[in-house]
Parts: sequence; C-alpha cells; structure tokens
Amino acid sequence: MLCPMSGKPTPVRALATNKRARHDYEILDTFEAGMELSGTEVKAARNGKVQLKDSYVEFRDGQAFLVGAHISHYSHGNRENHEPERPRRLLLKKREIEKLFGRTLLKGFTVVPLSMYLKGNWLKVEIALA
Repeated sequence: MLCPMSGKPTPVRALATNKRARHDYEILDTFEAGMELSGTEVKAARNGKVQLKDSYVEFRDGQAFLVGAHISHYSHGNRENHEPERPRRLLLKKREIEKLFGRTLLKGFTVVPLSMYLKGNWLKVEIALA
C-alpha cells in the first residue's frame, strides 16, 4: 500500500506474532482487521507490550471480538488505565464478518489472530480462518 502523501510504501512494523497458531492449525484464509482500542492500549501496544498466545476471535450480535489477547498496562497510565485482557471489537466489513461466522459454524473451523502490527499509524491484526 502506498502512502497518499509521499507515494512511498506504508511502513509495517510487527508488534506481536502468534507462532503457535501457524503450528497448531492449518491456515485457510487470512484477513486484516482494525481494532477498537483505548488510548493507553494503543500506547502500550506501540511499546510492544502485546501477547496473542491463547487468543481467538468470538462472534456476538453480528460483531467480531478479539478475546484473550493481552495488552499490558501502559507504564505512564493513571487510574484510567485499561483492563489487560478485555474483549476488543474488531473492525471488519459486514460481509467479512458474515463469511467468517458462517465458516465457524462448520465443524472444526475457528478464527485465530496471527499477528498484530503497525501499518503506518494504524494498529492492525491479521486474523485467519483455521
């Protein structure tokens, strides 16, 4: 993807990877999703305080949530700091959510996160149907 201002490729910086997912599951399809985060979560994630081990994607009320991902407390946060393992809403198109949810209803399919990264100034998570 090209940066609209400079025309150069958008820099991508990996924050966390889920190596176990690629080992334990057969990856069928991958998607890129944004996340709904609070300010201290973004700052902690930019510092690399993210762990995706044992996390998965859950579907509720027509929305997708990342469950079990650990984003540590921000070191300079105050009493308004976030809860480390709260469910985080994934920002996907409705058609993508319906496709993933439909496939998980089949026996043996699940959706797991593969990696979390910075794409330009945006935090993204790569999820996979496995």
